[in-house]
Amino acid sequence: MIDVNITLKMISNIEAIPAFSDNYIWILINGNSAAVVDPGDASAVDNFLNENNLNLESILITHHHFDHTGGIIDLASKWNPKVFGPKGGHINGIDLELSENAKIEILDTEFCIFETPGHTLDHIAYYSEDIDSLFCGDTLFSGGCGRLFEGTPLQMFNSLKKFSDLPEETRVYCTHEYTLSNLTFALEVEPNNDDLKKYFEEVSTLRDSNKMSLPSSISLENKINPFLRTSIEEVKANAENYANKKDLQPVEVLATIRDWKDNF
Repeated sequence: MIDVNITLKMISNIEAIPAFSDNYIWILINGNSAAVVDPGDASAVDNFLNENNLNLESILITHHHFDHTGGIIDLASKWNPKVFGPKGGHINGIDLELSENAKIEILDTEFCIFETPGHTLDHIAYYSEDIDSLFCGDTLFSGGCGRLFEGTPLQMFNSLKKFSDLPEETRVYCTHEYTLSNLTFALEVEPNNDDLKKYFEEVSTLRDSNKMSLPSSISLENKINPFLRTSIEEVKANAENYANKKDLQPVEVLATIRDWKDNF
C-alpha cells in the first residue's frame, strides 16, 4: 500500500471519529484547537473533544445528507464554532457558504474549495496544499465514487477529474469505510490490474483486523479506482461488455460502471 504516514505543518494531527455503521468524522487538530468535517453525530464529536481537552473552532460540511450534517446544531450551541458549507442556503446552521476556488483558513492552514456535484448538486470538497490533504465527502471513495443521487455522470466525471489532477502525494480523506466492497467491484471491472489486486489483499488484511483503510492518496486512487480510470482499455472494454455497446466515451464509461456498481 502507498505510504500515507502524516507529516503535517500547522495542523498537527488528523484523526477519525467513527460514527453510525461506517462513517468517519475527520477531526483536524492544532494544539488545543480542532475542526471537524461532516459531523453527522454530535455526541461522538463531543466525547472526543472532551476526552482530549480540545475546543471546537470550525465545522466543515461537504453536502446536505443528514449523516454529514446531523450534529451541526448541537455542536454549534455547545462550542460556538464557525460553520462552513456549500452555497444554496438549505443546510441549517451554515455561517459561511462556499463556492468554487474560495479560500478559507482553518487552524492556521489554508484550504481551497472545489465544487464537486454528482453525488449531490451542492457537494463541495476541501483541499489544502499546505498539508497535502483532500476532504472529499462522498464524491470520491477509495476504489469508488458516490452514487449519483442528484447529479449527472458528466458532473461526477468533471468533479473526479479535479481530484485526479491533484498532486500524487495528496492524502484522500473520504467519509465512509466502503473500501473493501469498492475493491471487490473494481476487480470485476479491471481484473488484470496488479496494483488493484495487491491493494485488495492489503485492505482485506486491515479489515480482518478491524483497522481502517483510510486515508488513501491520489497516487493510489489513480492506479486502482475504476472511476478515475475510464480511459483505460480494460475498464472501457468491460464497461462496453456490460452495457452491450461499443465505442463508449470516458463519461459514458463512468455512467456505465456506476450503474453496474449500483446493481452489483
